[in-house]
Amino acid sequence: MGLMRSAMRLLFGQGATGAQALGQAVSGVAGAFHPHATRRMELGHDAYLAVHASHAAEFAHARVGRFDAFVNGLNRLPRPILAVGTLGLFTYAMVDPPGFSERMQALHAVPEPLWWLLGAVVAFYFGAREAHHLRAHRPLMPPEPTASSARGATDAPPPPVEAANPALTEWQAARADPAMANREP
Repeated sequence: MGLMRSAMRLLFGQGATGAQALGQAVSGVAGAFHPHATRRMELGHDAYLAVHASHAAEFAHARVGRFDAFVNGLNRLPRPILAVGTLGLFTYAMVDPPGFSERMQALHAVPEPLWWLLGAVVAFYFGAREAHHLRAHRPLMPPEPTASSARGATDAPPPPVEAANPALTEWQAARADPAMANREP
């Protein structure tokens, strides 16, 4: 009997602290085989922040060399080339109709999957540029105030909400007038 009691005290300890110790031990053993989801998310977030900090440090200072200026110029060429090239096709059709007709027949011989590929390349190029500009020039919005910070030092009631919800309007009136708060419904 004394041996069993000693073994139980060793395993479970004295009261709630023993149960807590056992729970922590089991949790630690289970964590060795299957990592905790919260800890995994924390580590993933830390890795995400480290990658973004590294990326930001790499591009913190704009390069101003000749090669960089040349590449920036090349990056700006596709849209003007497409626009002027389209206008050039109309001009070419008027200047040399037989030659234009031959080239259009040659384009008609291009297989359809190749047209789909060209469309995807052009769409992704312009889509990526548009997404970049939307992200880079997005106006920063101030954070929305929380309930505690919005009221500040004054204890004024919140501004009235449109009367789309009668129950909400009645509740706000009861908050503004303490005499109505004790009224029976």
